[in-house]
Amino acid sequence: MTDVIEVRFKGNRKEFFSWPSAEPLALHDSVIVEVDRGQDLGRVSAVGPVAAKKCAGSCSGCSLAAPHPLAPSPQSGEGERETASLRRIVRRATADDAAVAEQLQREEEDVRRRVMERVKSHTLPMKVSDAEWQWDRKKLTVYFTAEQRVDFRALVRDLASLFHTRIELRQIGARDEAKRLDGVGRCGRQYCCSSWLPELRPVSLALAKDQHLSLNPSQISGGCGRLLCCLRYEHDFYVQTRKRFPKEGRVLRTAIGAERVLAVDVFRETVTLRTDAGDTRVVSLEKLKGEVSGADA
Repeated sequence: MTDVIEVRFKGNRKEFFSWPSAEPLALHDSVIVEVDRGQDLGRVSAVGPVAAKKCAGSCSGCSLAAPHPLAPSPQSGEGERETASLRRIVRRATADDAAVAEQLQREEEDVRRRVMERVKSHTLPMKVSDAEWQWDRKKLTVYFTAEQRVDFRALVRDLASLFHTRIELRQIGARDEAKRLDGVGRCGRQYCCSSWLPELRPVSLALAKDQHLSLNPSQISGGCGRLLCCLRYEHDFYVQTRKRFPKEGRVLRTAIGAERVLAVDVFRETVTLRTDAGDTRVVSLEKLKGEVSGADA
């Protein structure tokens, strides 16, 4: 039976491969895989049904993964969906293979500095973020950020003559750069995009408004300078939870009398109220609902 395996590489890059062997692979196993014009070394990050589901959700489906829910069916009149075969895992990596990969990683920072020197000599408006060797040294990928499109054809020829290998320059955004390089966020924890967040989705200022957060960019931006990813995946929680609370500014009839809602705390489940006389108090949501129900009765 052919299994689908998710393999991760440097910078949280992941790809999916087939494993035709009957001997199962385990998480974090080092493997040698087929890549474009060569071989690379990565670590297993998902196996079995989990890997198959993730693979199906990241593309239009293939003969090895479960069909993508949005993929057309043969009965739809659009013809049978063409299936593609995944590239395969060649073998398990040996200790010598791992030693080669470690040596390449140690060299990559020096490679990045040399690339930066060449970029400066070509006066190109780009920032070199990272460099990544393919395990067999048949390709060197250079990641960079830039405000606009960059004509780097002359730079590629220069780097090819310098490193004697195939050169790929890949422009990435600020959030993708943060995902590759990793770091610690303002919350004191590892970046979500580098640790567990499966994909980077657009984040808008409207999400911060819905959560009643400060609109000061310095307060709601991550290390990449863009809006925090957590504004997106926490949004549904705030929207659904706030439906249980009275809106700020609303006047309620409580046991004390008419009181205006000043603020709500969705985590402590408390509501801050103020009377017409200016007196304020903090009451639990459960107690407030009881007071409002008693006053209405």
